[in-house]
Amino acid sequence: TRIAIIPIRITISGEAGSGKSTVADIIANKLKLKRHSTGDYMRTMAAARGVTIIELNKIGETDPSIDKELDNWQKNLEKKKAESFVLDSRLGFHFIPSSIKIFLEANLNVRAERIYDDQRLVEENTTLKKTIENIKKRQHLERERYKEKYGIDYLDFSKYDLVLDTTNMSPQQVAEKIILFVKKNHSRY
Repeated sequence: TRIAIIPIRITISGEAGSGKSTVADIIANKLKLKRHSTGDYMRTMAAARGVTIIELNKIGETDPSIDKELDNWQKNLEKKKAESFVLDSRLGFHFIPSSIKIFLEANLNVRAERIYDDQRLVEENTTLKKTIENIKKRQHLERERYKEKYGIDYLDFSKYDLVLDTTNMSPQQVAEKIILFVKKNHSRY
């Protein structure tokens, strides 16, 4: 008899600056899972076009092929039936229905400080005040776009299996809580 191995798929969504990428890295390392990231994929898309990630996002506002490519990439992850992974993606919960769906939130000022301190994002976040403005604008635009395009609200917490406020937690503490949740709720453990 063959024993079916049930893959572990964890999608981590959340607000900008809530710690999605860092936490996804920790979880992937601790559980020895492959890690995917829409942010990394978008950086690859931007580099292939010779533009920055910010320019790619602007192009994506009017060119539907950007979202389509990103959506198809995520849909293809879902089709890899035996692959276990962690996906850092705002809409991962939607494209990977087989996943354990996690949402990270945090206080706006804390998120702004995290983003402002992240050297990858200096182009658009020149001051802490500007960073707060950018976060608010981005969240509003993304929320409206996702509602219009997919009919979903990524800020509807009922779509997730676990919602964590990371304001006063280290990335390691957040990862540990998620790992405990996964081990308690996944048949593989």
